Amino acid sequence: MPAPPSDPVPRLYRTPPDRFVAARDEAVAQARHAGDVRGAREIARLRRPTVAAWLVNLLAIERPELVGDLAQLADALRDAQRELRGPRLRELSAQRRSVVAALVAEVRRLAADVPGAPSAGKLPLAEVEATLNAALADPGVAEQVRSGRLLRPAHYAGFGEVPRPQLRLVTGEEEPPAPAPPDRRQDRGAMRAEQARRAARAELTRRRRALEKELTRARTDQERAETDLDAAQSAERAGTAALDAVETELAELERRRAVTEQELSRSRLARRAAERAAAVARRRTGEVEAAMEALTAEEGDADSGTGAAD
Repeated sequence: MPAPPSDPVPRLYRTPPDRFVAARDEAVAQARHAGDVRGAREIARLRRPTVAAWLVNLLAIERPELVGDLAQLADALRDAQRELRGPRLRELSAQRRSVVAALVAEVRRLAADVPGAPSAGKLPLAEVEATLNAALADPGVAEQVRSGRLLRPAHYAGFGEVPRPQLRLVTGEEEPPAPAPPDRRQDRGAMRAEQARRAARAELTRRRRALEKELTRARTDQERAETDLDAAQSAERAGTAALDAVETELAELERRRAVTEQELSRSRLARRAAERAAAVARRRTGEVEAAMEALTAEEGDADSGTGAAD
């Protein structure tokens, strides 16, 4: 039994998306041929990334050290924002822009070295930049980027974590103001406001859950549609190959038909010539036979005349 192939996953996610399905099917066939049934099933489950996700995966696979530097910068940014260190945060933010720009340029260079990759003008570099910024802000996105198996680009509306409120301790001569006497009307208003906030939060939670369910269904439908698309494309390729084979066979049959018709035409001409020759020969034979009969009759008459004379 042949040895199982090396891990095909990095090779697949280096492959441009329009060639991903064919490369995945080939890897599945190789794994099955090697007897690795489980590996073949796992490879078959791999999904095709978008072009933007493929570019990020290419960066993670080819230049993992740069992605590691991005993760360290993300940690430093989160620490600075959590501690509200303004100067340091501004410095790191400037560094973030520089690093992301350098990574986008590296992505463009890596893509140029991949055979069959889209041209530089068609690369969705804005989505790549948005994904890298999201990785700086969200550890979950950063982990997906490091894995090299990203399927969709990521986006992040804000940046960093929401800072917690800072408390200031009042000491020394400073005394806190005395609490104002309670106002029942204000208490009732505050209570109603709090109830309204709770109701609004509950409504937002309900809407979020509904959207999350809808998103899950949409992603499932998308996966199913992409699977159907892959199957349809494979069927189309098979049909095209079969049609090409039939057309080739038809062309060969047409050529053979033309040759056979030429041979048949020559055979008909030869038959007609042979018929004419046979007719001539039959006529000549009849003439010779008639001459022979006449000669025989003359010989008989001659023989009879000689006998009478004697």
